[in-house]
Amino acid sequence: MPKILSVGTAIPIYPISQDTAVEFAKELFEGSFKDINRLLTVFQNGQIEKRHFARDVEWFRTQHTFEERNNIYMEEAVAYGVHAIKACLSNNVTLKSTVPYEEIEAIFYISTTGMSTPSIEARIMNKLPFSPYTKRIPIWGLGCAGGAAGLSRAYEYCLAFPDAKVLVLSVELCSLTFQKNDHSKSNLVGTSLFADGIACVLVAGDGVAVDDYHSYPTILGSQSTLMKDSEDVMGWEIKNEGLYVVFSRDIPNIIESWLAPNVKRFLDQQRISINEIEHFVFHPGGKKVLEAYKECLGVPEGKLETSLRVLKDYGNMSSATVLYVLKEIMENEAEKGHLGIAGALGPGFSSELLLLKWE
Repeated sequence: MPKILSVGTAIPIYPISQDTAVEFAKELFEGSFKDINRLLTVFQNGQIEKRHFARDVEWFRTQHTFEERNNIYMEEAVAYGVHAIKACLSNNVTLKSTVPYEEIEAIFYISTTGMSTPSIEARIMNKLPFSPYTKRIPIWGLGCAGGAAGLSRAYEYCLAFPDAKVLVLSVELCSLTFQKNDHSKSNLVGTSLFADGIACVLVAGDGVAVDDYHSYPTILGSQSTLMKDSEDVMGWEIKNEGLYVVFSRDIPNIIESWLAPNVKRFLDQQRISINEIEHFVFHPGGKKVLEAYKECLGVPEGKLETSLRVLKDYGNMSSATVLYVLKEIMENEAEKGHLGIAGALGPGFSSELLLLKWE
């Protein structure tokens, strides 16, 4: 079966503590809400301690045009994307030797926080010595589900081409979508959660020899699910000024009622019980989302610790977040024979699930 051999990340250079974010949000939103102090508890209750951004907090105090923010997105996506690819292909924790760029057959580029034509992976190919015949598969608009979906599409590619090595590159610069003049509760909640993150994953087919790799997860199967008529749950409104966040307060309740049968169907098809799962590689959309996972799936106490730790240290980095969780589990916790389930939820409303087994 196709296998995940390495994950590399790039950490944006401006860390911002949650205390600083609260002060900034109070300054911005206090004129719009009489109960601002009560609403600001969403920052403290979310269990996020710090996040990383492509610009410092002072940059967000002034208004920026859509064009300016998107130009910064293109510039930083290339720079951080290059860094994450290098980290992935030379990760000495999971790789015994560096993987040459020329051996990469395809790049799946995942993002929902900026736009570029030609797409970002083409710009990166001008910076790094990939083969000019490398296939490019940019995927836009999957939001928080994009990292897991990128792994699923890479898995399917490697089933079709078992000798292939491919990259899944997720670049999310959520902070650059921030709308200073949007005083909605959705924007307030988004300001408490979202951050910038970049991750790259190396996936290979069955025909790739494993002598140069340490313990790794194989992908046994995947499932994509779309909830009908749920466009208003999560996503963007695209306006003249840019991208405006759509973020329903009902997301935790939707997860509790919808996700469990979704996961059960997937595991039943794989003839696996959830009690056999050792690693839950779940996208930590927020504290309430993690609690909903635990409640509806009966996840044992402690099995979401890695997801919670990533949330505390980095916040919700949209599609990249689940790949940060995967990296930690691959490098620190997983053993041969362990089963894992990777999952993320995103606009649509949708979910993406993968079944993993460590070899």
